[in-house]
Amino acid sequence: MRRPLARLPGRETPPAARGRELARTAADGAADVLRPVVVVTRGAGRLAAAARRRWRATPKERRGPTAFLAGACLLLVYLMPYGPLAAAVALLAAAVWAGRGRGETDPARDEDAAARRQERLAALYEALVPYFSSPDDPHPLYAHEGDIEQVFGDAEFDGGDRLTALRLRYPPYFRDGEPESRARIEQLLYAKCGRGREYLFDWHEDDNRLDLTVLDPLPTDIGAQPYVTAHGESVLGFTDAEGVRRTLPVRTEAGDRDEPPVLWRTGPRSTEPHLLALGQPGTGTTTLLRSLALQALPHGEVLVVDGGCAGEFAFLAGRPGVLGVESTVAGALALLRWAAEETERRLQRPAAARDDAAAGGPRPLWIVVDRPAALSHLAAAAGREDPQGLLEVPLRHGRAANVTVVVADQFDCAASLGHAVRDHTRARVVLGPASAAQVASVLGAPPHTTPVYEVPPGRGYVRLGQGEVHRLQVPATPDPHHRETPETLRGAVLELLPEPPADGSATGTAAAQVGG
Repeated sequence: MRRPLARLPGRETPPAARGRELARTAADGAADVLRPVVVVTRGAGRLAAAARRRWRATPKERRGPTAFLAGACLLLVYLMPYGPLAAAVALLAAAVWAGRGRGETDPARDEDAAARRQERLAALYEALVPYFSSPDDPHPLYAHEGDIEQVFGDAEFDGGDRLTALRLRYPPYFRDGEPESRARIEQLLYAKCGRGREYLFDWHEDDNRLDLTVLDPLPTDIGAQPYVTAHGESVLGFTDAEGVRRTLPVRTEAGDRDEPPVLWRTGPRSTEPHLLALGQPGTGTTTLLRSLALQALPHGEVLVVDGGCAGEFAFLAGRPGVLGVESTVAGALALLRWAAEETERRLQRPAAARDDAAAGGPRPLWIVVDRPAALSHLAAAAGREDPQGLLEVPLRHGRAANVTVVVADQFDCAASLGHAVRDHTRARVVLGPASAAQVASVLGAPPHTTPVYEVPPGRGYVRLGQGEVHRLQVPATPDPHHRETPETLRGAVLELLPEPPADGSATGTAAAQVGG
């Protein structure tokens, strides 16, 4: 056993140091004694935080049944012999397991992170000074080297010290009612808070407050599948949970879950009976048309005009309910001419029998036209009638005749679209990279988020009539005949197709109906 070294004269430990050592020793001993209490308390806090996050993530329409089920379980446990004691032991064990990690942090690292975040807020404050200050303001909220705490609140950061949420105040004289003034502030915040992410800007004009939030990417793992919708409803895609009041169960490779959809209602009672989708090549406009055609087949009839002549809809040919798939000028003219005459024939029926298929009335008719501008160019070169002119009757009177027209084209061909297409398509979709001005020119209103320029196919914005602008992710619906289509997606699309009859009677009937 080693003996302690003798103390040298004049090197006695001062009383203050001995007091600190005693206090440190007592603190260490108390920490060892109270360690189980600390672990249980930390675990209980983590379990409570996890429960709160789970409750916020639960859709509103499912919170009532979830609370009822939880209450029933608690009542059952209470009535069981030794149930409360077993529940307490289980809860204690769960708290010990959840709080087993010390969760210690490095004070120096925390101080550095706090300093970096303060610097970011200071830089953002200085950048906003020219926009939110006025020389006539005696008590400005924004001034160089001013107080950032009086304007910034509820700032949240991610692991990389980038802003994920911020609430800021602005002076009452700022012109928050002008889109140009808002756009300048949003562009500045987008540049200062980090590019490559999508931000939601929520302006509160009555409180002179702006809330900034970083949005999570929309899910891209949802493919074509049957959706639980009412008659006359079609799923355009999926959006943020805050923008809609309903969720739908969807099937993905990771499992089943609920997602908030963008539902488009068609038919005689719809206020937006026709749709126009614009985007760059490869952004998913054709995918949207395929998705809508597959959803329309179980309850209606579909005719397709493929102006791109790429065979993207060839898999629909010969299926029951598909009246025709044409990609040539002559075939498209014949198909659209029949559609215009069919719309007039439906208008001559009594109003009570137009949308009642069960009583012998006609089924809903869907006219799906992809790239009509290219088809019009080919028709003009051949000296033939403009196919877009034949869409005027279905577009003008399709709502009363239970006829729905869906048109998709590219941004650079938007000027070649006919007046009837532009005037009567009140449901609008923009897919792919687009500036806020491009989105506003198509939808009639700018988005409340900052558009990003690297997006997956099928990603964009949608607006139904005079409603709000929503983010949109179209479900993956590729061409099943394309050689690069994954097997899982190919099978999902083919499962939605009605089986062709063995004798081809349905195909012959449709062809005769169109030809007549």
